[in-house]
Amino acid sequence: MLCLATLASYAAMPDVTLRDTHGRNVSVASLAKSGKPVIIAFFATWCKPCMRELKALHELYDDWQDETGVEIILVSIDQGQDVQKVRPLVEGNGWEFRVLLDPNGTLKRAMNVQNVPHVFVLDSKGNIVYNHTGYSDGDERTLRKYLR
Repeated sequence: MLCLATLASYAAMPDVTLRDTHGRNVSVASLAKSGKPVIIAFFATWCKPCMRELKALHELYDDWQDETGVEIILVSIDQGQDVQKVRPLVEGNGWEFRVLLDPNGTLKRAMNVQNVPHVFVLDSKGNIVYNHTGYSDGDERTLRKYLR
């Protein structure tokens, strides 16, 4: 299902601070201003479509980095005991992405994310140029188009 949100409502990333899987505070707004394209992927450990999407992103990440310099940031919406599953999942799959934890749904609400998986593509200036809810095999081709 394609979710084309009003881009004006996302002119800039929300000024939200989350923790990464190592317990460090990270400003989401500063990540969006890296000068390179960014993919922000909301997921949950229990979400099967999320796992398929993240595996596809992992397989393409090196090529996309060489081509565009993209950074992929994962945002887990897991809560309670499920938060403890995030780091082992990421490390077990060898995902070299930055991973943030949003157990209270602060960023999720600020970006109007209703369901996972939900992906945002930001241009090199931090503007949201695309967002999509759900995952079907091949959706990564559309992401690549927006990265360019």
